[in-house]
Order: sequence, then C-alpha cells, then structure tokens
Amino acid sequence: MAFFTRDDDNPLPKDDRGTGSFNQYKYNLLPSSGRVTLRLAASNPCQDELQKVADNGEDNLETAISRRSIEDERTDAPMVIRLFAGSRVTGIVGTVPRGLESIVDEALSRLDKRGQKVRIPARLAKTRSGWRVDLLMGQTR
Repeated sequence: MAFFTRDDDNPLPKDDRGTGSFNQYKYNLLPSSGRVTLRLAASNPCQDELQKVADNGEDNLETAISRRSIEDERTDAPMVIRLFAGSRVTGIVGTVPRGLESIVDEALSRLDKRGQKVRIPARLAKTRSGWRVDLLMGQTR
C-alpha cells in the first residue's frame, strides 16, 4: 500500500508529487530493506539545477539537509533538499513529499547518533517528466 493524498489537497502535478510509503519501514521508521527509496516532490522547477548535476556525471550524490526547526514544524514548511555533488552544494532540487518528513528526520537522527555524516545517499533518475531525485533510504539502516 502506498501513501496517497487526495488530488485536491496537493497542488503539485501528479508526476511531481514524489513517492514513498510508510509500509517500507519498520515501527521505528527503520527501512525494512536496503533497497528502500523515497522520490522527492517539487522537482519540476529545479530541472536546470538537476541537469547541471547530471552533466557533471557525479555518481556519489548525498543530501545536504538540515533538520527541521520548531518554526518549520509549526508552519508545516516543506523540507527542501539540496545535494552535495562532488565538492559543491547544489541549489534546491526538490522537497520531501508531504507527510513523509518524519522518515527523513529519523534517518538524519539515526546517522547523527552513529557519528556518521548526516547525509542520505541519493541518485538521479531520468523520467518522461524530467529529472527526479531518489533518496536511498535503505542505506541509512
């Protein structure tokens, strides 16, 4: 079963809403397998930035995310994502799909507690609608 919202609740086009499901996670938001991914939403306006990343051919992409502040939580602000591509940080490449912010937040917390870099591995995917970013959540287990 996937995580869905009503069409009239989401202003993004269907092909730019991102994907992910709580069913791919155990009770403590630990990915159930190493293959679990989460596709970012709101990538359509970021196609130029994503094209630059793709043109550079960087394979070792990681997220550049800061944890949500109390103010972000209070206003329900979207969780924006930037990438580390080589030695530079990109502009915004998308947002975490609505309702799935806790999954990313928990992954960042898990990495921090282990003393690892607080970066989630990512990869670019070319679709009919343009470039998309998949967060490799299973690698944060």
